Amino acid sequence: MRLLRALRRALTIVLVTGMLLGMVNGAASAGGQGARVLTVLSFNIHHAQGTDDVLDLERIARVIKNSRADVVGLQEVDRHYSERSEWADQAGELAELLGYHVVFGANIDRDPPAAGRPRIQYGTAILSRYPITDWENTYLSRSPNQEQRGLLHAELDVRGVPVHVYNTHLAASSQTDRAAQTREIVELAGGTPRSVLVGDLNALPGSPEIRTLDAAFTDAWTVSGRGDGATYPAEDPDRRIDYVYTGADVRPVWTKVLATEPAASDHLPVAARLVIP
Repeated sequence: MRLLRALRRALTIVLVTGMLLGMVNGAASAGGQGARVLTVLSFNIHHAQGTDDVLDLERIARVIKNSRADVVGLQEVDRHYSERSEWADQAGELAELLGYHVVFGANIDRDPPAAGRPRIQYGTAILSRYPITDWENTYLSRSPNQEQRGLLHAELDVRGVPVHVYNTHLAASSQTDRAAQTREIVELAGGTPRSVLVGDLNALPGSPEIRTLDAAFTDAWTVSGRGDGATYPAEDPDRRIDYVYTGADVRPVWTKVLATEPAASDHLPVAARLVIP
């Protein structure tokens, strides 16, 4: 009898140990495949020229660093553009200053000023703490008198989970162009799983072009922001034209307009904390 009781106790210990190990391994597996949390920033940097008329790319880098953003969509970025930005590759220099990965979408792309010099470029950039596995920049339609705009797309590897980030800067002075551009963005990015869209949209909430995006994406501010969300002009903001949108499967936790160093840009950056499935 004693031997039988000892065998039963041993069997019970084995079974309980196996169950506990299974629970631990299951939790570890779930943690490995669970949601990812990202802080995303949209920032029109005005080629790093502040409202004090001082060109200061390091000031922009400090704003981004202080935001603790994991992913940043930048607009109005110069790349060997002109003397106004000292012919700098601003996207590359910011990535180096911050230790981020980077891709650049050249919406203006002109021949170099002299043989052996880089091309003259201006557009948008995406900075990421996480590896960028693929990217492309797609031109959006425009009227003959309007500046070329684009949709920059980067696919990120966020600890094994693919996340799609889109960045754009819509036409400044043509609602007709903006309406066409938002329709194209929905065609290109709408319905993409684990997606985020950021940008300077040059349009107010409720406008026709914004309603087009509202129908396809979630405006992070409307579900997780407080106040009016005004981002422009930076020194006394009275309008919301900078946005963070998410796909239907991405959940905004909070969205904020961030204070910056005085005069860093003519826009304030907007940041959102997102849960990615």
